Amino acid sequence: MIFTLLFLTGIFAGTVDAVAGGGGLITLPILLSMGVPPYTAFGTNKLQGTIGTFFAARKYYQHGLISFNAIYKGIIFGLAGSIAGAVTVQVLSSDILRVVIPILLMLILFYTLVTPKFGMKEMEPKLNEGWFFILFGFGLGFYDGFFGPGTGSFWVFCLAFFLGYHLIKATAYTKIFNLNSSFVAMVCFGLAGHIDYRIGLTMAAGQIIGAKIGAHLAIRNGARLIRPVFMLVVFFTTGMMVYKTYSEPVILSRLAEVLGIAPSLLITALLFIMSALVIFWKRVQSSHEPVN
Repeated sequence: MIFTLLFLTGIFAGTVDAVAGGGGLITLPILLSMGVPPYTAFGTNKLQGTIGTFFAARKYYQHGLISFNAIYKGIIFGLAGSIAGAVTVQVLSSDILRVVIPILLMLILFYTLVTPKFGMKEMEPKLNEGWFFILFGFGLGFYDGFFGPGTGSFWVFCLAFFLGYHLIKATAYTKIFNLNSSFVAMVCFGLAGHIDYRIGLTMAAGQIIGAKIGAHLAIRNGARLIRPVFMLVVFFTTGMMVYKTYSEPVILSRLAEVLGIAPSLLITALLFIMSALVIFWKRVQSSHEPVN
């Protein structure tokens, strides 16, 4: 039953992650709630997430949404940045980011909310593509290695805002950058012996299925689906960071106590329900569109 739950969790997390990122919001609380030690949970999460991201990126690449000639600088500098971030975090505290990052994510959410056409179509770039991938490749790679939460959301937003990409193209490229830094982290955790391969590969099997489903839905529905799921992921990423940084919200804590589950697991359940409602609503909406 436990491995069945892990497999199904992998499918759902892979689906959500392929559409707009944030799969770790689902998988990591599940691993921790099962009593998996924190470092092993992080390492195992990286293993299954990296495999899922690879298959999502592969799906986007097969549909011609990724050009490595355009982003190789971002991959190289992202790799350098993630290594630098992983080294720096050993000597510096990341406490300041715990306060700053939720504020930045809330600004992204607010901007996306008040700009209905954001990412709906290609726009004029605000920054040279080559310089963008050098600067943001290293910067976001460093952030991912140093701290991590919300990296995918930052990539999607920056690609759409600075380079004028529509959301489906931004999401496709984000998978490559996530894969880049996740692979490095996975290798590090693996060398340190912090991966439970039975759990990780079970969830990875579900991730492969979910990644293909999510990428297919994103390609088929485009920004109409990606936009609400992206906003949902940003919202819950912000909420999780605030929850971990400050004391447990009273209402959330009381509700979790009544239901007899961990607050982190309750947040995961709410994300599952809201994501399912968004996908269902989009399907209903598309079924009522006139056929040309």
